[in-house]
Amino acid sequence: MTVRVRIAPSPTGNLHIGTARTAVFNWLFARSQGGQFILRVEDTDLERSRPEFTQNILDGLQWLGIHWDEGPFFQSKRMDLYRQQIQALLDRGLAYRAYDTPEELEEMRAAQKARNEAPRYDNRHRYLTPEQRAAYVAEGRPAVIRFMIDDEREIQWPDLVRGTVTWKGRDLGGDMVIARQAGGDEIGQPLYNFVVVVDDIDMSISHVIRGEDHIGNTPKQILLYEALGATVPVFGHTPLILNQQGAKLSKRDGVTSISDFQQMGYVAPAIANYMTLLGWSPPEGMAEIFTLEEAAQSFSFTRVNKAGAKFDWDKLNWVNSQYLHQMPIAQLTDLLIPYWQKAGYEFDWQGQRPWLEQVTHLVSQSLTRLEEAVPMTEYLFAQTLAYTPEATAQLGQPGATTAIAAIAAAIPSTPLTEAEAQAIVQQVVKAHGLKKGLIMKTLRAALTGSLQGPDLVQSWLLLNQLGQDQLRLQQALTLVEG
Repeated sequence: MTVRVRIAPSPTGNLHIGTARTAVFNWLFARSQGGQFILRVEDTDLERSRPEFTQNILDGLQWLGIHWDEGPFFQSKRMDLYRQQIQALLDRGLAYRAYDTPEELEEMRAAQKARNEAPRYDNRHRYLTPEQRAAYVAEGRPAVIRFMIDDEREIQWPDLVRGTVTWKGRDLGGDMVIARQAGGDEIGQPLYNFVVVVDDIDMSISHVIRGEDHIGNTPKQILLYEALGATVPVFGHTPLILNQQGAKLSKRDGVTSISDFQQMGYVAPAIANYMTLLGWSPPEGMAEIFTLEEAAQSFSFTRVNKAGAKFDWDKLNWVNSQYLHQMPIAQLTDLLIPYWQKAGYEFDWQGQRPWLEQVTHLVSQSLTRLEEAVPMTEYLFAQTLAYTPEATAQLGQPGATTAIAAIAAAIPSTPLTEAEAQAIVQQVVKAHGLKKGLIMKTLRAALTGSLQGPDLVQSWLLLNQLGQDQLRLQQALTLVEG
């Protein structure tokens, strides 16, 4: 059997990390089995679907490295096929038109609630006579299309993650609506549970891998596969991604879309790596940092957990930092430039490329996320330096102005080297009897405006290349001397 899997996002919002993780698991399984990965866009919710969300989903999957073999296919362009299949069920007596009004359905549910019964459709229009149907049509009542569900039927499937799962027909809520209301002999808009089955059959999907929140749909869909004369695919329901409180991760938890993670400075291989770890355990001996291609070689559902996977920001940050720390400086610089530009830093981004790569090298091992480079390096790009209260206090310490003036006088007119910078500090220590600690803290305050930051000497050399170190020292003297 050729393995064919699909990811079928709904473009009613940006690409959610849960949907993206489902895409990753499908892609890994397809690659591990030498199969195909199909992209289908479930845009039948015409009121909420938006082209910009579709584009966000496509861009997000490609950014993650999840490339599809077929598609994207759009459900909104396949309505004729769905209606043909619904008509086939009507013709075979497996579906029927139901003319209940909203008020009648509400009255039915209220009566069930009064009897402490679970809400369900009581199939009252399943066996209407031709005369009854004609009367409803004459009243102008529109009809939904309902698919017949046998209450006595037991539906069972071997789930790739959960083992054998069993449902009873009576627990499925009565005959299922498969098309919205329409008048006369028309068929209204086909609904999710039906169209997804028609698509899976038409696209020869062999395995349906999706989140466990779809388990309740599966028995209904199995009945539809059978009614349409198709082979039922293999199902695998993966654990949900949970927040720290153990609830399903949602928009209320803040950042949940892939584009949000991208803007925050997470890199695609790290996000894909971390999502794979959300619910899947690597085999013994396999490192936690891996590419999707490496994961595909070891991926199987025997190592997918049943329990929900808690989203751990610390773990994600650690994974992302591993990629940033190992990334070639030129590549990392390319990724950092847009963040510096967005921060409003003015610079010759092309002409001063070697300098930028030195800046990247300076902060690379301290980065957890790309956007962190902006505050870390602000002092290097600033035209006028701002001082923290601690830096201002340091510049007012006894001996600070002596140290600044002496260092400024000792800086050569030629580009400063690391050895020369170290020698200047030692020279000031000896000539003025100042402690090295005082000199270094004062120099940092004068050059960077803070008492914390990246390596001081390397920062000094970078500022010297731009001719900024003398200006910073003079600015500090002016601040102190008033």
